[in-house]
Amino acid sequence: MTTLAPPPAPARENGARHRTAPPSGGGLASRAKRLFTGAPEDPRWARPALWAILVLATALYAWDLSSVTGNTFYDAAVYSGTKSWKAFFFGALDAGSFITVDKPPFALWVMGLSARAFGYGTWQLTLPMVAAGTGSVALVHRLVKRDFGAVAATVSALALTLTPITVALTRDTNPDPILVFLMLLGAAALLKAVRTGRMMPLAWSGVAIGLAFNTKMMQAYVVLPAFFLVYLWAADASLGRRVRNLAAGTVALIVSSAWWMVVVDLIPASSRPYIGGSTDNTVWDLVIGYNGFGRIFGASSSVGSQGNGASFGGEAGLYRMFNDIMGGQISWLIPFAAIALVAGLVLRGRAPRTDARRAALMLWGGWFVLHYLTFALAEGTFHPYYVTAMAPGIAALAGAGGVMLHHAFRERSAAAGAPPLERGRERGTGWMLPAAVAVSSVWAVVLLQRVSGSGTLYTVAEVVAGVAGAASVIGLLVARFTKRQRLVGVAALAAVVALLAGPAAYSASAAASATNGTNPTAGPSTGGMGGGGGRRPSGSSGGPGTDSGAAPSGSGAGQGTGEPPSNSGGSAGSGTSGSGSTESGTAGSGSTESGTADGRTGGGMGGGTQVSSAMITYLKKNQDGATWLVAVATDQTASSIILESGEPVISMGGWSGSDDAMTLAGLKSLVKAGTLHYIVVGDSGQGSSNSEISTWVKANGTAVSDYSGLYRLDASDVG
Repeated sequence: MTTLAPPPAPARENGARHRTAPPSGGGLASRAKRLFTGAPEDPRWARPALWAILVLATALYAWDLSSVTGNTFYDAAVYSGTKSWKAFFFGALDAGSFITVDKPPFALWVMGLSARAFGYGTWQLTLPMVAAGTGSVALVHRLVKRDFGAVAATVSALALTLTPITVALTRDTNPDPILVFLMLLGAAALLKAVRTGRMMPLAWSGVAIGLAFNTKMMQAYVVLPAFFLVYLWAADASLGRRVRNLAAGTVALIVSSAWWMVVVDLIPASSRPYIGGSTDNTVWDLVIGYNGFGRIFGASSSVGSQGNGASFGGEAGLYRMFNDIMGGQISWLIPFAAIALVAGLVLRGRAPRTDARRAALMLWGGWFVLHYLTFALAEGTFHPYYVTAMAPGIAALAGAGGVMLHHAFRERSAAAGAPPLERGRERGTGWMLPAAVAVSSVWAVVLLQRVSGSGTLYTVAEVVAGVAGAASVIGLLVARFTKRQRLVGVAALAAVVALLAGPAAYSASAAASATNGTNPTAGPSTGGMGGGGGRRPSGSSGGPGTDSGAAPSGSGAGQGTGEPPSNSGGSAGSGTSGSGSTESGTAGSGSTESGTADGRTGGGMGGGTQVSSAMITYLKKNQDGATWLVAVATDQTASSIILESGEPVISMGGWSGSDDAMTLAGLKSLVKAGTLHYIVVGDSGQGSSNSEISTWVKANGTAVSDYSGLYRLDASDVG
């Protein structure tokens, strides 16, 4: 039978049946055949198992995409990019390129190219995310298989596929699936550089992480300490060559990370959009502030008034990943992965410096630990879906470390009666497999008991996890004392079932229900922002009564019309986000624009004002050739109107209304030029600039009596 022991070389796994290697040579046809059948040295079941997992991943990520609303903030920016190459390059929220989103644009470019090629709609935007998610599963399988064998790779790929938060997030238009895929490409190139000692793979690793930086800025750098350490320690090259190659890789990293930022910051502010989320209209401030140290320490390095941030994943602390909100999203395999990491490093302790398996364990262990500490201790704005970046490390350790634990357990059991010198190397590690299975199974049952009563699916998963976990531990103990090696394999399979039953239930729930586009989570609600969500209510930021991918005038979403979503009634831009909340909005549905949970106060320029579909119809009828349909307070309101009207809309205050994107002089200039006629203002202002604009508009504009807060301004109104 096939064992779970890692292969000692590219030869063959103990007892596994292999195909006969084909004659040497072979061209493109031979390589294409191997893509589907696998390498000759692989077990016969390995490649079919991989294809089955990839099909499962694609099904989970792509099931019923018509229910996906997406994140309207990014959806609007993608739509604007399909209308203007300038907006596309800068990642502007509106086609008029007044302000950018608060992230770099690489993920928007990927979705935008898909929308330009196939038309704007739900599946066109989510297709790249599904591809990235499935591609990440394939990459983890490939990387783990090279060093630990087919069994470890299969378990790792399945564990990543069934990570609940990854399933929920990949069914969305947030940039994280692209981020994870690029980071895994960087890991693949790094491990190749470690094996070969060559410079170019390391440079390509830097390029991949640089592209990830241009997807979500500093989050891409979380893995860099592990990358540097693994290469410096384990690369097959002299110390001088390793240092030289690291220097070259660092240059590639810096160039690929900084090129867009440098280009944008060198362009005069008058010729580009305002950098949303920044305090001084530069990308550099966005990098080190709002998307950098502000996420970790809860305050911008530039402006302390950005506050402590909003945590939608519970209080910061080492326990955060196990709390009621986060536990069901990511923590299922954390106990097993942690034990496997320690045991694996102990088992490879006397291996040569360049040992490939220890290098891989260091990489995946560093990936896991660095992400865990960053997310657990972050005091800034924190969403549960951020932790999808931690999932590859956990999955790889579960597969690779699990196989090493299994191997150690078999060797320890077989050597139980041998002299001490023959069993010394395995001493202390033989018992780690049943211990890891027991701890992780108990934790799975605890997580499932938290949601008891949420449905039959979770009750069944709880029973399966408990029974299979107990059967696995008992089987391992019996095998240990009776030396029945065949029983070890059966117990290991039971352990896989026990540890993946809970994640499978959560993942199935995420695939079968609509995702909250702004704050996606999987499974039932556990008292925080969790829960798979339900469809957005009328008036939410996805647009009243429709998905964000719906086409106008009743035409179906995703039909390649190239048109924005359309709403049939209700109100747009109320600042709500369905059953969850916006990153900066007040928690829960019904939150208004002016009350922000990231500690930044919203301005008075339209804060909390409802913008109805009737108002949008009026604005389009009376646009009178203006570039922008209307100016509103925040990105949430602007994105909803953009997606409903198909017209550029100015967000004067960025995500939460606190950006100084609009000045009174700038507003007067736009009005005088005839590029803006309408502005929505609220009853009060916070901050001198916002208050000044609100006061001036009310004093000089003409109120549109049918719509509260809406004012008309013409060139004659500018003194």
